[in-house]
Amino acid sequence: MERIQLGNTVFEGSNSVYLLGHASDGPTTLVDTGVAFPDIETQLREGLADAGVDVADLDRILLTHFHQDHAGLAGDFQAESGATVHVHEADAALVAREPAATADLEERYQRVFDRWGMPPARQSDLFALFDRNDRAWSDAAPALTTVGDGDRIAAGDRDLEVVHLPGHTMGQSGFADPVADRLFAGDALLPKYTPNVGGADVRVDRPLRTYVDSLDRLIERAPDRVLPGHRAPIEDPVGRAREIRSHHRERTERVIDVLREHGPADAWTVSDHLFGDLEHIHVLHGPGEAAAHLDHLVAEGVVERADGAYELADPDVSLDAVLPGAR
Repeated sequence: MERIQLGNTVFEGSNSVYLLGHASDGPTTLVDTGVAFPDIETQLREGLADAGVDVADLDRILLTHFHQDHAGLAGDFQAESGATVHVHEADAALVAREPAATADLEERYQRVFDRWGMPPARQSDLFALFDRNDRAWSDAAPALTTVGDGDRIAAGDRDLEVVHLPGHTMGQSGFADPVADRLFAGDALLPKYTPNVGGADVRVDRPLRTYVDSLDRLIERAPDRVLPGHRAPIEDPVGRAREIRSHHRERTERVIDVLREHGPADAWTVSDHLFGDLEHIHVLHGPGEAAAHLDHLVAEGVVERADGAYELADPDVSLDAVLPGAR
């Protein structure tokens, strides 16, 4: 297995993609591709060449989720190699850039931005950013083979198991290597950042609860090593999953404190108290995460939402009742 590092100043830090196998020991497989920017494509081609592989040698491409920094080059690389491209069925339409799916996502953005209380000028900035980021996709959309939880895919000299870990996106999945006890995790678990929930995929229902459940699944599986979609391998994935879980518990407590001190408030206002003034993609991620925590609290019955604002229903709420501590 070869880890290839790709520069990335647009999203969450340098991407990591992974090469498994050569023609002599099973299907030559690439896990994720990076964005379709010329300099990143050059880096990936050079990384493959250093491992003795050309793009034309690829037999399959496994995508952890639909974001451009993981799937952007899949279409061009498939066109060049004839590789099959595999992605979870919940993210497939967006990787394929099906017009109905992209239109639905844009409509969802408009609805949630209004619901969060995002000012119109900041909404305009974000939609302009989305338009610019369209260049992070290949010109050609890939033809896809969809996968689901528990499916097995031959990669190199072994079979990988699809592990559905939704939250960051609906279809976010890892690929488990039982021989080496490692998991190619995409953005389900990151070594430095906390994967965004709420803004990263506005299609996810109850994104905080969904993501915490995925963290619990990671803790239960307890892989020896996680190979994430950004930065370096995670040598203590159970510890890291527990750390992120605790982080979300602490953030839930901060959201409750904001409502005690400043409520009633919409998600944009809560985000401002949590994170301050935001720029670039964080204008999406900040209020999205605030809304994920707020809507979780509504679902748990300790916050009420009326006229677009959230208010504590029980100022003396116990945090253990709404988001138990790390397992």
